[in-house]
Amino acid sequence: MENNFLLKELEKHKKLLSVTLLLNSSLEPSYIYKKTIEAITEIVNAEVGSLLLYDEEKDELYFHVALGEKGEIIKKIRLKIGEGIAGSVAKTRKSLIVNDVKKDPRFFSKADEQSGFVTKSILCSPLIYRDKLLGVIQAINKKDDENFSNEDLNLFESFANIVSIALENAKLYNKLKETFFQTSFALAEAVEKRDPYTGGHVRRVTEYCLAIAEELGLNKEEKENLELSAILHDIGKIGIDDAILRKPAPLNEEEIETMKKHPQIGLEILKKVKHLSEIVVGTFSHHEKYDGTGYPLGLKGDEIPIIGRIIAVCDTFDAMTSNRPYRKGLDDNVAIEELKKYAGIQFDPLIVDAFIKAFQRGKIISQSKREKIYEN
Repeated sequence: MENNFLLKELEKHKKLLSVTLLLNSSLEPSYIYKKTIEAITEIVNAEVGSLLLYDEEKDELYFHVALGEKGEIIKKIRLKIGEGIAGSVAKTRKSLIVNDVKKDPRFFSKADEQSGFVTKSILCSPLIYRDKLLGVIQAINKKDDENFSNEDLNLFESFANIVSIALENAKLYNKLKETFFQTSFALAEAVEKRDPYTGGHVRRVTEYCLAIAEELGLNKEEKENLELSAILHDIGKIGIDDAILRKPAPLNEEEIETMKKHPQIGLEILKKVKHLSEIVVGTFSHHEKYDGTGYPLGLKGDEIPIIGRIIAVCDTFDAMTSNRPYRKGLDDNVAIEELKKYAGIQFDPLIVDAFIKAFQRGKIISQSKREKIYEN
């Protein structure tokens, strides 16, 4: 009997350890949310689990993960702190076992009414990190018509502590990443302001690139690398003389050769940050051409990193459709025809095709079109 008890306890702690390793293997919040819900059911043998996050500004809990086909409706439900079993747990910051929710006046039945799910029992624990409320997790309906026990509660509270740490680490990481992106964008815009004729270029090119990324089905990491590359693609222009950057007329051959140095200058700047290796290849190669006649290395076809191939199309489209003192920007459809004309020569045909699809879906809006919208 004692051996069976010890084996069960050992098994529970093995589960807890495996969940700890799993949650600490990523700093991506969506991954942690998903794995949290999956682990809830396994840890205490429940039918389902739910995660409610705390909205500090509104002092409310909201369902981040909801049940069933009507999950999106349930996600709109919010609980005031103190409302429902989850709200009570958030208010008192103490876990609760309720093995018959119908007999508990705190039970919030609206979620069941909206989803068609029948809640019988709830095990609920707060998510707290350094006295800061992050949310609440719930295990719902103990399987085999059993009751949640005090042993389940102790295990669930340990699990809640693990989840809290994982969520806070992910939140801090994402704040740092967001700050880095914002700083990079501010730096790029500062460089851009030296050229009075390219206002908004960085923002538009970045938007176009992300629209293509959606069409190509790039994963999250690839999208982030592309976004940062697009933001910083012209950072090397910081080393180009103002007389060239601000010239209100077409550049002569000597000035063009000087301007062509900006990818190399950008490389020299960015390579000093060792974690930007995936970014550097994109910013360095966005003036390469698909047929190998581009610069600075004369790369050809798939030799050009995909980030560089994407930025090349977006950069060129924005340049064609933007007004300059010495010429009016092309009509969108004319610019699209130019991209088609040079697909396989200057541009990767696959990227051009993805760009056109995004444009047709309304995901890409040129500078001239934006100006018309503002005028109206």
